[in-house]
Amino acid sequence: MKFGVFYELQIPRPWEPHTEWQLHHNALDQLELADGLGYDYAWEVEHHFLEEYSHSSAPEVFLGAASQRTKNIRLAHGIIQLTTNHPARVAERVSTLDLLSNGRVEFGIGESASATELEPFGRDFETKREVWEEAVKAVIPMFGDKPVSFDGKYFQMPERLVLPSPLQKPHPPIWVACSQLETIEMAGRRGMGALGFQFVSADAAHAWVHAYYNSITKRLDKLADYQINPNIALVSYFMCAKTDEEARKRSEGLTFFQFALRFYGNSADRRRPPAGTVNLWDEFVKWKDANPDLVEKALRGGLVGSPDTIRKKLRKFKESHADQIILLNQAGKNSHEHICESLEMFAEQVMPEFHADEPAHQDWKRQVMSGEIELEELETNVHKDRYGKTLAKVGPTGPTQAAE
Repeated sequence: MKFGVFYELQIPRPWEPHTEWQLHHNALDQLELADGLGYDYAWEVEHHFLEEYSHSSAPEVFLGAASQRTKNIRLAHGIIQLTTNHPARVAERVSTLDLLSNGRVEFGIGESASATELEPFGRDFETKREVWEEAVKAVIPMFGDKPVSFDGKYFQMPERLVLPSPLQKPHPPIWVACSQLETIEMAGRRGMGALGFQFVSADAAHAWVHAYYNSITKRLDKLADYQINPNIALVSYFMCAKTDEEARKRSEGLTFFQFALRFYGNSADRRRPPAGTVNLWDEFVKWKDANPDLVEKALRGGLVGSPDTIRKKLRKFKESHADQIILLNQAGKNSHEHICESLEMFAEQVMPEFHADEPAHQDWKRQVMSGEIELEELETNVHKDRYGKTLAKVGPTGPTQAAE
């Protein structure tokens, strides 16, 4: 099993003059630390206009800076919005980063999560999948060494040689965001790595890993002529400390992250309230104060706890054959000091056991991809809750009843 670290660059209000500056530099320090500790991937999102939830609107700049402060960790777009970027600009930026990082880029792509992000760029929620599929078809040939042109419904470009070309040939590995669990099956069918942003249980992971690999081996239907990337990665909340109690005390930001997903995700088209009208942190504090039992339950989930507790939880995930666990602990107001200590403790006391099992996992995957092992078609309908069952149901007007 491999491990990644995940960044939304969350900045809850109130904002001070240097808040964003400090967070960006703290995050780069954390990535440099993670690289030295042996973590495998650094995932950075692209979001626009999502106040407090994500201030990561230029991941190519952030990862470019990270490329000069790290040596081994894979620099992963998780994801680039193909709906709001011209394919040629995407190919140019990804290839440049691949050159600067000596071939360490992972090419994660997606559609964008909300009308709030799409509409300023002239896109709408209803057609975003269609735009994304066309963008995939347009961008892949642009990584090659021959002039290309494209004349589609949403993108047009006269014949040009897109420069530079990436160090990795024919292109960096392709992943797709799976913000809805059903998209994991689609990722397999399209031959792309699946980025599961759902915070699933070990049982759910087992079912969705089977769905993914059965899709890629039995129902492959690529959108273009690209190299397949058979990998499934699952995000988990994360905080490692000496004791379970201390880990939970340090991880309030993880509950804020989950609250924010529900707060915005319940609205039509995931549309955010008008700019500058909601203090999300204040809404979270109101909910937290009114629901202490639910907060406590939420913090018992994910990979939050002592090294021994996290090790036991990860052993269940290992049985599911997930390729990578992506660790999220830059969230809410989690402190830089606690994030660094968590990364260090996990790397020293937990990660070696699971890194040591990677050769066996790769052998299992080889047998699955070759057909030597045929995976059972498992039922996934019982594993479709994106947010977990521990948080209260919330929306733009605040918390309501507890989710079932």
